[in-house]
Amino acid sequence: MAPVPPCRIAPSILSADFAALADAIDTVRPETDLLHVDVMDAHFVPNLTIGPPVVKSLRRHAPDLYFDCHLMMDNPGDFLDDFKAAGANGCTVHVEIGGTDDLIAQMRALGLDVGLAANPDMPFEAVEPFLDQIDLLLLMTVFPGFAGQSFIADVMPKVQQARAEIDRRGLTVALQVDGGINEETLPIAAAAGADTFVAGNAIYGADDPLAAARRLRTLAG
Repeated sequence: MAPVPPCRIAPSILSADFAALADAIDTVRPETDLLHVDVMDAHFVPNLTIGPPVVKSLRRHAPDLYFDCHLMMDNPGDFLDDFKAAGANGCTVHVEIGGTDDLIAQMRALGLDVGLAANPDMPFEAVEPFLDQIDLLLLMTVFPGFAGQSFIADVMPKVQQARAEIDRRGLTVALQVDGGINEETLPIAAAAGADTFVAGNAIYGADDPLAAARRLRTLAG
């Protein structure tokens, strides 16, 4: 994997108008490094969103975008083939569900970029053993399930730990944060060492989503 740029913006379509997803994507395409697709199963998290059929439709509309599929699911291994076939570039699974080694191997075999996520209450030690096997580490800055939650600043020491260990090992692992990322909190996360920023309401809740995404990129420093 190539070195990760110092700032990547990942608009989250969870906050977009689901009746007009194609338009929502087009609106922010010039400032989209990754399109963040939140997949929720109403079991791992208390919400239900979208799955492979929607990803497939979006892929036909946006063949050039990187689809960053965040699988908040109890059984993501049952669906990885479907997400790959639908057009996902990378999938992120949660360390909390277990079976991480097998899921990583499955994603590698499918040719997916490998992401691993941890909720705010999971210590860095839970993900540290997998750092050299993954492409992206997602440290949640809210408890997943719903858009529009407030940023949990207590996660920043974990982000700092991850940044230090990634750099110490000379890894090219992207360090992503997701949850409550906006113009006030993105600089805090960037200062802690994050380089990939998922933003939903801060982009799609703005009067001008493209300008909002551009401001976020500028604030990353």
